Amino acid sequence: MKIPFYRPSIGAEEIDEVVDTLNSGWLTTGPKTKRFESEFAEYLGQRHAVAVNSCTAALHLALEAVGLKAGDSVVVPTMTFAATAEVVRYFGAEPILADCRTEDFNLDVADAERRIRTALDAGHRVTAIIPVHYGGQVGDVAGVQRLASQFNLKIIEDAAHCCPAYYRLRTTDLPTMDHPTGGSAYPGDGWSPVGTSADISCYSFYANKTITTGEGGMACTNSDEYAERMRIMSLHGISKDAWKRFTAEGSWYYEIIAPGYKYNLTDIASSIGIHQLRKAAVLHRRRTALARKYSELLADVAEIITPEVQPDRIHSWHLYVIRLKLGLLSIDRAQVIKELQQMGIGTSVHWMPLHMHPYYRATYGHETQDLPTAASLYPQIITLPLYPDMTEDQVVYVCESVKAILSRSRLSIALHADESLASH
Repeated sequence: MKIPFYRPSIGAEEIDEVVDTLNSGWLTTGPKTKRFESEFAEYLGQRHAVAVNSCTAALHLALEAVGLKAGDSVVVPTMTFAATAEVVRYFGAEPILADCRTEDFNLDVADAERRIRTALDAGHRVTAIIPVHYGGQVGDVAGVQRLASQFNLKIIEDAAHCCPAYYRLRTTDLPTMDHPTGGSAYPGDGWSPVGTSADISCYSFYANKTITTGEGGMACTNSDEYAERMRIMSLHGISKDAWKRFTAEGSWYYEIIAPGYKYNLTDIASSIGIHQLRKAAVLHRRRTALARKYSELLADVAEIITPEVQPDRIHSWHLYVIRLKLGLLSIDRAQVIKELQQMGIGTSVHWMPLHMHPYYRATYGHETQDLPTAASLYPQIITLPLYPDMTEDQVVYVCESVKAILSRSRLSIALHADESLASH
C-alpha cells in the first residue's frame, strides 16, 4: 500500500472555477481574488482580508504595516517553520527565539517573557510577537495578549495551520465540541476563530494546508490602516488597485507611494480557494475523524505519545504528530522514518527548531540547549499522513506499520534485558 504524506482534496467545483477563469481571459489578480478576499473576511468575521501569494508574504506585509524597523526585536517561537523568523530578518530586525511547551509544542509565554525582559535590559526595542499555532493546536492566546499589553507589542499571528481552528478564553458551561457544525466560522457562543485577537493574522494556502490554492496566503485585520498599507505594498506600492486599470471603472493613471513587493494572488489560485473555503468545515470534520482514529489505534502503544487537544480548543488537525519514547527503543527517529518509507508510508518532521539551524547558530550564537524543551522534543517527533481523502483503512495500515516497527525494537530491548539478567 502506498500512502503519500499529503494529498489535496480538489473536486469538480474547483476545477470548473479554474476553467471558467481561464476562459474569462483574466488570469492574474482580479474579480475572483476580490471575491475570495470578501468571503474569507466574512468567514473569519474580520473587516479586511488581503490575498497574497504565500503566508510568508502575508507575514512580511504585516510586519511592514505595523512599522517594524531595522534594529527592532520580535518574539518568535523556535518551534516553527523558517518563514516566521526570516521575515523579521528581511527588515534587519532580530528574532528573539523563545522555547515551546511540552504539551502542545506552542510558544511558552513564561519563557518569552523572560527573554523579552533580558532583551529590554540589554537596551533592545521589542516591538512585536508572532505566535504560531503548531499543527493547528491553538496556543496560549490569553498569555500572548497579556504579554502584548504588558510590553506594548503588536501581535502578528502566524495562523498558517489554522483554517479552521477555534478557542475559548475561559471555560464556560457550553458543551465541548470536536469540530464546528455547518459552514460558519463560529461553532457556538464563546468560541472565536484563530487570529481574531491579533493586530494582523496570516494564513497559508500551500498545497498541504487545510485549505489550498496551490500556493497562496491571506493577511486579515480589523484595521483599515493596516489593510490599506498591506494592499498597497502587496503590488509594487501602487496607490490604487492596479487590476482595476484594465476595467471600465479603472484609470490608466497610478502613483508609486512606496517601494512595494510583488505579492499578489492570481485569479487562477483564487478560483481554487473560493471553493476550498466553502468546504473548510467539511474537510475539517474529516480530518478530525481521522485524527481520532489515529489516537484510538495508537492509544495502547507504550513507545509513543499521541497528541491531545488542549482545553477550550478546537484543533484544525493540519498535522498529526507523534512523539517517540526513545528510551524504550533501540532505534532512533531516522530509522523509524526509513522503515515507514519502505512500507510505502510518507512522513515528515515539523520541525527542526530554528535555533538549531546553522544560520541562527552562526548569526546569534545559539547553542542547542539554549531552548531545552524544543531541543529535547525535536529528536522524538514524526508527523504521520493526515488528509481528508485518506481512508480509514489507510489509517489502520499506518498504525499497524508503526506498531510493527516499534514492536521489533521493543523485542530487541527485552532480549538485551534478559541477557543482562542471565549474565548476573
